Amino acid sequence: MTTTPVSPAPVSAPGQLPPSLIATLPGHYYTDPEIFRQEQERLFESMWFCAIRGADLAKPGAFRTVQVGRESVLITRSRTGELRAFLNVCRHRGARLCLEEAGEVRRNLQCPYHAWTYDLDGRLIAAPNLVKMPDVDRTEYGLVKIALREWLGYAWVCLADEPPSFEETVMGAAVERLGNVAAIEHYGTENLALGKRITYDVKANWKLIVENFMECYHCATIHPELTDVLPEFADGYAAQYYVGHGAEFGEEVKGFTVDGSEGFGKLPEVAEDQDRRYYAITVKPTVFINLVPDHVILHRMFPLAEDRTIVECDWLYAPEVVESGADVSKSVELFHRVNAQDFEACERTQPAMASRAYRRGGVLVPTEHHIGIFHEWLIGMLGGMDG
Repeated sequence: MTTTPVSPAPVSAPGQLPPSLIATLPGHYYTDPEIFRQEQERLFESMWFCAIRGADLAKPGAFRTVQVGRESVLITRSRTGELRAFLNVCRHRGARLCLEEAGEVRRNLQCPYHAWTYDLDGRLIAAPNLVKMPDVDRTEYGLVKIALREWLGYAWVCLADEPPSFEETVMGAAVERLGNVAAIEHYGTENLALGKRITYDVKANWKLIVENFMECYHCATIHPELTDVLPEFADGYAAQYYVGHGAEFGEEVKGFTVDGSEGFGKLPEVAEDQDRRYYAITVKPTVFINLVPDHVILHRMFPLAEDRTIVECDWLYAPEVVESGADVSKSVELFHRVNAQDFEACERTQPAMASRAYRRGGVLVPTEHHIGIFHEWLIGMLGGMDG
């Protein structure tokens, strides 16, 4: 018996889409190691990257290492109290200087291979037989410094030789979303205290996480707790739908908590028209900022592979709330559930990116059209790659 092979169903090209739909990126943008390598080079290693919360390095000698693109970055607090950032590479033979993710040294950073030793400002101060090599410039052979800016209480680093404007590319995201920088500065994020930090290991491409955060078409389906607090999200319109928009709390909701119960007092400088509202900001490429009247939630993504992303999420409260030992679990639990629901959806989506059904991508409905702008930005940053 012979069978007639069945031809695969045709996949619509973008030009054949009805006006209400626009095309997404093709599936290989989420699975191709070469595209991920180019993203590392042209995005993560060229743009401002939110690395750590400054308060994590409480005193001189404290350090943390973070992965920024293909580079390990070492951030320290100097003897005079400033934050410094370096490539985590000894200048002698290239050994990794600090292997631990976080730690503290008394005075200096010493390479465990040949004992080349650097002060907390990165200057080479000692090495075996260094006194017999007077021609070695101790500044020139110090650690390779990288640019660092502090904003919202976080250290943002940039590996580029000529970093882009911080005001335009980072602070500009707040302006683009809220209308002005003052709107985010009202929350006094740099003065808040860390109430909770949860790290998620997400088996999905970083872009799937960004796209998920940017839209609320899925909210009614997978976020019952969130839509109870923010009823308008059930209609599919994201908090980033237009400039200055903040999703309003439900009429019976008292606070941004998992059960809608009362949270904490409004942060002192939050404006009256910001009260009882939720604002979301995406700072490309890897930061989400969530603003509610009594706390701030900030996500930092660390893309490690085309199909793996570490997300570090901080819940920040007024210092007196944290110092008093107040129970923050109900406000933490709300967005922790949102995170878990979102990341599970992204992990469910990731395998299909390699399917021939997604070879030319999918589609965006009208409430998701703003994601198309993100895709256009990405293609532009990658040099107009042929999809």
